[in-house]
Amino acid sequence: MAEQSLVTGGEEPEERIIEAALRPKNLHDFVGQHRVRKQLALVLEASRMRGRSADHVLMSGPPGLGKTTLAMIIAAEMNAPLRISSGPAIQHAGDLAAILSSLTEGEVLFLDEIHRMSRPAEEMLYMAMEDFRVDIVVGKGAGATAIPLDLPPFTLVGATTRAGLLPGPLRDRFGFTGHLEFYSVDELELVLRRSAGLLDLKVNSAGFTEIAGRSRGTPRIANRLLRRVRDWALVHGIEQIDARSASAALDMYEVDARGLDRLDRSVLEALITKFNGGPVGLSTLAIAVGEEPETVETVAEPFLVREGLLGRTPRGRIAMAAAWTHLGYAVPAGVFGQETLALFDEDQNHAETMDTAG
Repeated sequence: MAEQSLVTGGEEPEERIIEAALRPKNLHDFVGQHRVRKQLALVLEASRMRGRSADHVLMSGPPGLGKTTLAMIIAAEMNAPLRISSGPAIQHAGDLAAILSSLTEGEVLFLDEIHRMSRPAEEMLYMAMEDFRVDIVVGKGAGATAIPLDLPPFTLVGATTRAGLLPGPLRDRFGFTGHLEFYSVDELELVLRRSAGLLDLKVNSAGFTEIAGRSRGTPRIANRLLRRVRDWALVHGIEQIDARSASAALDMYEVDARGLDRLDRSVLEALITKFNGGPVGLSTLAIAVGEEPETVETVAEPFLVREGLLGRTPRGRIAMAAAWTHLGYAVPAGVFGQETLALFDEDQNHAETMDTAG
């Protein structure tokens, strides 16, 4: 197993230790993402056959789908140490230079949220990825001197939840780019079966299906819900978890049958009861639910839009007909649906055409 240079401040909490234990250690054990897994296996095998470090890898996709796990697997498959950092932690070129200069040959450097790295560090990374060299600037002004520093061959694994924010020059320097998709219920059941085995939990098929259906297509959420159901079953003296006990446990933790949590339902409730279904602006909606606009936009909206419960239009957020039904409200005549969304899109397209003509 490859050495992993994970540095943490003090002893890890129990939840983090359990989460680490549930991570697959190789591509064979990694569930789902068949296309990315097959392509990545080919890249790694070719690198091993050439006896060289693997090409730089970029993983994109929503949180919780396995980007960090795949970085760990790449290091393990290449029998190389792993260094972990993140974009927000690298705010100066000197921060990145310190990391790069301490890498050993073949080491895997994982940068999470790479799109949040500072621009000076980003420009330094271009040369490091392409030529395995960085220029260290000593001094300021006219007396400044650039000292070239050669780097050992290494593999950069970048992860981002917003690939569109990556500049083209950086994105083009990655030899392999993989986009992770949300998991199906069947795939999440496989994830849960593996995790239940590692946790020594007894869960029947119906129990797995119930938990998977509330996991929002995300393995990280599925494993977290499984641990919460485990706690509920332990307290209530239940030896085998079935659909009924899983449902009771998740209802207590305010995760409903479609995977909506408290924040999701608060957003939809506010749209329906306070704004008659919308449209309403993001800031106004956030104030109504007592959250920051960024929290509503990045945490709640992606899932609600994907489920067809919330719509984003040029005039604001709207509650779709499915949201009224899911929360138990009668759907009023003319409530927002796909037909109305199309009208909004037509209005926007018309406005854009008029602007262009003008």
